[in-house]
Amino acid sequence: MRTSEDVCLRGSCLCGGIAYRAEKPVQHASHCYCIMCQKQHGAAAGSYANVASAGFTYERGAELVTEYASSEHGRRGFCRVCGSTLFWRSTQSPDRIAVTLGTLDQEFDGPVNRELHTDTKPGWLPLRLPE
Repeated sequence: MRTSEDVCLRGSCLCGGIAYRAEKPVQHASHCYCIMCQKQHGAAAGSYANVASAGFTYERGAELVTEYASSEHGRRGFCRVCGSTLFWRSTQSPDRIAVTLGTLDQEFDGPVNRELHTDTKPGWLPLRLPE
């Protein structure tokens, strides 16, 4: 029997005011090391699952979402109450939205198969040692 986790990703912000659902499949998942993602997340990277925007819906709190135009085409959505970064989307690809892996209610179990903007990947990240 299929569960809701089999067909969609569910996530929420830190304060719980916003909850969303994003239908699978995930086209790809990535870690983005661009400076804008580092600033937005306050971390070495933004980690995302790229899904179809037609399957993305708010289950509650849509009125709490604020979007910031971080570039000519980039839009970053976050909770105006707690500041949780929820997604990144491009006006050049309106059919896709990249939800942040850190806001998922269940741990993401798919592969993270892309690293973007590795030229600005911080040197202070720990090295992955061979097992």
